[in-house]
Amino acid sequence: MTDLPQQDLPLPTEVPQPRLAASVILLRDSPGGLEAFVQHRVSTMDFAAGMVVFPGGRVDAADESGWDYPSDLLQRHAADWQQSSICSGAGEATKNAGTVLSAAIREVKEEAGLSIDASDLRPWANWITPTDMPKRFDTYFYVAKPSPGAEPRHQTTEAWQSLWMPVADILAAEAAGTLKLMPPTYYLLKQIAGFATVDALWSAEHDVVPVLAPVGSMAAFLKERENRR
Repeated sequence: MTDLPQQDLPLPTEVPQPRLAASVILLRDSPGGLEAFVQHRVSTMDFAAGMVVFPGGRVDAADESGWDYPSDLLQRHAADWQQSSICSGAGEATKNAGTVLSAAIREVKEEAGLSIDASDLRPWANWITPTDMPKRFDTYFYVAKPSPGAEPRHQTTEAWQSLWMPVADILAAEAAGTLKLMPPTYYLLKQIAGFATVDALWSAEHDVVPVLAPVGSMAAFLKERENRR
């Protein structure tokens, strides 16, 4: 992720702390390649207005307890997140991994009406909003393979449409300017597009390296994409 556009801008006097968040990239195979379940956010939202995103949201206090995931699964997730902020505290890595996982499962249920098993999610990426943005998130992205027959649906008021789309078509529409993506969504889809099937992605060697986007990168990213059209 070293090709993020950069722009030299002064830092704000007070840098807001990033909120923990979780996002889930639901994937399925199709004859034309991988498809992702995405949501087209309404234009009145105060964050990512009008953008195409994956189901997800902030980690809530309720996500910190009430779950009972297998210890070996939490240990694997903590190992995947080992370079991220949730694993920086001694002895807290597995608990924090469970908290973020619980948020991911809850958000998929709330936003897409889909109950998904913890074993069907794999840690994939960690992006932190640039320090010059008024709202900042420390977001943990999972790839997920829903069970056969399990079908997400549109049910969130934060989006006007939710649907399966071929990954290649999302990227083509973004390049044509007919839809908008946040930088993490764009780069993650570019990465996912390199896999032919969900199983190929699921079995691939993959290290989670946190990405703190540089100051000015959001504005520069949008300007760069506009200039390419």
